Amino acid sequence: MIPTETTTRFIVASENKSRLLNYLPGIYADDFFLDGFLRIFESIWAPLERQIDQLYNYVEPRMTPADFLPWLGTWVDLALDENWPEARRRALIEHAADLYRRRGTAGALRDYLAIYTGTQPEIVEDGDDAQPFHFSVILRVPDPAAVEQDRVRRIIEEEKPAHTTYTLRVEQT
Repeated sequence: MIPTETTTRFIVASENKSRLLNYLPGIYADDFFLDGFLRIFESIWAPLERQIDQLYNYVEPRMTPADFLPWLGTWVDLALDENWPEARRRALIEHAADLYRRRGTAGALRDYLAIYTGTQPEIVEDGDDAQPFHFSVILRVPDPAAVEQDRVRRIIEEEKPAHTTYTLRVEQT
């Protein structure tokens, strides 16, 4: 029997071959089936590779999405308060390693409180014979009622040396 129609097959060659072919022996470089097969995997892996290429953004406090801040805070043992402004949470995570390194010093306490309150506190070492290891923390803010003194006290308790005592004064500017 003689066919009445002529069947023509076209094999479409792509200009851009699968880059995975580069990892195989040269004999497979012109295999159209293998090229198409490997393209399937490339289409699946390409979005994953883009995510992996951007992974550094998730561990950079200034770049990570706001939803990742609590997770990133756990890396440096911080329980972030969701009521804090986002910029302060980012700043605390960014400076956490330095604050831990200097923990127990007046400078670290000053920096931590400055991040938390948004104002530079004054720390005065005013110990005397009656209270030898005493210091005062003075916060000068526009509205003293807006400062959560319990939270400030908790920060001071966590950051001060164990053998010291302190007085917290919140004053209006």
